[in-house]
Amino acid sequence: MGRRITGIVGALALLPVLAGPARAQDEAIEEAKTSARAWLILLDKQDFDQSWKTAGELLRAAVAQKEWTAKLSVTMGPLGPVASRGVKSAEYAITMPGAPDGEYVVLKFDTAFEKKQAAVETMVLRKEPDGLWRVSGYFIR
Repeated sequence: MGRRITGIVGALALLPVLAGPARAQDEAIEEAKTSARAWLILLDKQDFDQSWKTAGELLRAAVAQKEWTAKLSVTMGPLGPVASRGVKSAEYAITMPGAPDGEYVVLKFDTAFEKKQAAVETMVLRKEPDGLWRVSGYFIR
């Protein structure tokens, strides 16, 4: 019986240690969601130039501003205004295919537009060297 109690006490002592990384990931996800929502406002206003300027290093290195603006205009313009948007999923990661290791959050939003009722917006946010979460990838289907 004494060993069982010792084992239970030992396991309970580990809970704060194990909860620490989970809590940090939850905080990272919440910070990334806040940044994502602010960035999505730019898309909703069709301010594609500003969305590129405020995006992360990886996105800006991958696509030129002019190309970004042109692609988004063609993609987003016909959809009409956003009717609703809600977080579908949020995942924390430290690796991303084709990207340097770091802190990432992948967010998926269920989004309804005026002319497309069921869309999924996927965003990859990376914690930049300055400590801010910025969009490194954006996809809509």
